[in-house]
Amino acid sequence: MTRNLSSLRTIVLGAVAALGLAAAPALAQDTVAVTGGRVLTGTSVIENGTVVMRGGRIISVGTGAAPAGARVIDATGQVVAPGFVAVDSGLGGSEVSSVSGTNDLRNASNTLSAAFDVSYGLDPWSITLPVARLGGVTRAVVVPNHPGSSGGHYHEEDTAGAGEGGYHSPGLFAGQAAVIHLAEGADILVRPRVAMVAPFGEAGAGVAGGSRGGAMVLFRETLAEVRLYARNKAAYQRDDLRPLSLSRADLEALIPVAEGRMPLIITVSRAADILQVLRLAEEEGLKVILDGAEEGWLVADQIAAAGVPVLLNPLANLPGNFERRAARMQNAAALNAAGVVIAIKGNEGSIHRARETRYNAGNAVSHGLPYEAAIAAITVNPARIFGMDGQFGELRAGAAADVVIWTGDPLEPLSQPVAIYINGVEQPLESRPFLLRDRYLGGGEGARPPAYPAQ
Repeated sequence: MTRNLSSLRTIVLGAVAALGLAAAPALAQDTVAVTGGRVLTGTSVIENGTVVMRGGRIISVGTGAAPAGARVIDATGQVVAPGFVAVDSGLGGSEVSSVSGTNDLRNASNTLSAAFDVSYGLDPWSITLPVARLGGVTRAVVVPNHPGSSGGHYHEEDTAGAGEGGYHSPGLFAGQAAVIHLAEGADILVRPRVAMVAPFGEAGAGVAGGSRGGAMVLFRETLAEVRLYARNKAAYQRDDLRPLSLSRADLEALIPVAEGRMPLIITVSRAADILQVLRLAEEEGLKVILDGAEEGWLVADQIAAAGVPVLLNPLANLPGNFERRAARMQNAAALNAAGVVIAIKGNEGSIHRARETRYNAGNAVSHGLPYEAAIAAITVNPARIFGMDGQFGELRAGAAADVVIWTGDPLEPLSQPVAIYINGVEQPLESRPFLLRDRYLGGGEGARPPAYPAQ
């Protein structure tokens, strides 16, 4: 095992030296041209391509020569790809999800649910960010926890809509998601409040009192109250409006959802529940994103016809409960074939295992998803789904210069990044796990802290 780790490290360091990356890291204002590599743009493939970046943005992508004066990086024999986007993630919002003091993704207030904003609790120095970055992840959509969350450790009594007095009515909303980048620095927030999050299906039923029907009625009533408030704010301020079940902050946060301007991420698994959500979205004029959709392949045509995107984990193939009886690893392929825009998630909340996003995409390919669709599902599709098309997740002129140079196919687990740029700035190829590995590997000098001298 030690020999294998050393060999892998030698390969990566050798590739770094071959690319001429031992020099000072590139700054955002530098003109950098990556030449000779196999370029995956997110929507196409360019052999022997050239990617030019300057000022934090991509200037050009094609097959031409590097511009005069540019710092040239020879990526011959390598693969150049956009940075990956982790969706349904907790990166920057949780260090140890089971330790409440380090988890800012959940909210237990009895008077605040929809207005909960994860962007205020982001930690740019989280040790989870470099680990994810070394998996090629350069951006993430950070979402609050709720009883239907797909990953991490959560407890229903610790999530939005619950408190010492039990679930209040309504408590169907977990809060608002944010987009971050994973570059070193003090400010990782890209855009706050990009979507509202709510559980449906079994989890939503639990919040609403135990039944799916109750959750649906409660949800519609909530929308009616939000619209009533939006039309009568002055009367509300005068205390001249009938009592409403939500706080003013929650009502304000839900106005863009009720008006169809803010997407609503709905966690749902069962095919029957998916159809109910699609019907709800059409009747109420909502812009929805399905999260999970483990039985989505059964109703793929209906999802596609509704133009609703899906965030999914292609490894979800076990009937862990009755709402996932038809879960299968061909779900991603079937949804894509039907014309659904999909984004592939990492594992366990995409925090400590966000780096496995590319592995999941590779597994989806092995179960029928076309390779180019898998690349799109972890790059350009997440940007499109969250209304930031062309801003990141793609190698194209004008997009953020999030560029990763790989030793080989990025969906192959043995491939490693040899250079990572975020907003045009080169990032260090290290993380806390790597530093600990190097410290203790071989038991050499420095392997023990000063308080533990060698015997």
